[in-house]
Amino acid sequence: MTISYKDILFSFVIICICIVLWFVDIAKISQAPTGIHAIAKVISVDNTSVHTHQIVRSGFQVLRVKLLTGEQKNQEFSIANRLIGKLELDEFYVKDDSILVEYDLDENNNPANGLSRGHYRIHYQLILLLMFAGFLLIVGGITGFNALLSFIFVCLILWKVFFPLLLKGFPPISTGFVIVTIFTAVITLSVGGFHRRGFSAFLGSMSGILLTCWLAFWFTGLFHLHGATQPFSEMLLFSGYYDLNLIDIFIATVFIASSGAIMDLAMDIAASMEEIALKYPQIGLIEHIQSGLRVGRAALGTMATTLLLAYSISHLTMFLFFMSKGLNALNILNSPFISAEILNILVGSFGLITVAPLTAMISGLLYRLTYK
Repeated sequence: MTISYKDILFSFVIICICIVLWFVDIAKISQAPTGIHAIAKVISVDNTSVHTHQIVRSGFQVLRVKLLTGEQKNQEFSIANRLIGKLELDEFYVKDDSILVEYDLDENNNPANGLSRGHYRIHYQLILLLMFAGFLLIVGGITGFNALLSFIFVCLILWKVFFPLLLKGFPPISTGFVIVTIFTAVITLSVGGFHRRGFSAFLGSMSGILLTCWLAFWFTGLFHLHGATQPFSEMLLFSGYYDLNLIDIFIATVFIASSGAIMDLAMDIAASMEEIALKYPQIGLIEHIQSGLRVGRAALGTMATTLLLAYSISHLTMFLFFMSKGLNALNILNSPFISAEILNILVGSFGLITVAPLTAMISGLLYRLTYK
């Protein structure tokens, strides 16, 4: 596929949007003031106020830490690490750990009222991100660059626009659909280019996402799901956002989460249709579409399983807990948590089934306009 000036211009526009999103909060929400953050090293630990019951710890640690960054670098002070007895939220520190701390300044400009904010992981996250970007660029070339650009764009849109808009009270379903439409356009056109391949992938993806959105809305009501099956839902409400519609947020997560697999399949079929049209320009419309459908059928066999593994194994401990309690299959499948996962898997799979034939037909029609 040749790169046209339209592709270059489109990539330049996306880069400019990413820069603006990085420095500007388009959907800024009011936030409580936070303290100063810095990296610190734990130089001593006092565990006398920690109470251990089997594997659960409660109480608090008193940590003596030395600041490694910031204007107060090399200063030492004591902070508290509160343990609430929940393994998924608590962190237990030992001497020489590197942690993220938050603190205020006293009247003498010394650190005070410090709190621990977890083991410091940002540098390792950055290393992993750079490794991912490097491999993507080496293997993918210009296509890998566009894929990386799309990845950054999606992250910024979610963090800087979508999440704040939901907290400001925007309707989750319509807002989510607009966001996923933007995602789909940027990703398919960045990777597929401003050509028939990119347009075919975009139109095919949107057909699958539309069906996924409708099915998610319909079956969420039939399943009587309240939307609080997602982690931290209750804590979010009690943090002051009582008016959030968790049901609509859940519906939005269903079709947004499945959009990635849908775009993947649509791009595969669109690329295959392009290759067929280039190699055999004399191919007829019906035969061309049938070739695309054969590619789609082969991909569908693994895509549906991909969704099953992605959703179910990410909640492995939940399944193990239910089974450890001796619950039979009927009780497990009927629980709201499992019902939500079943809805995610099957509704997303419906979108994949739809996108395969529609992308093949759209591609066939678009290529038929040029190749006789």
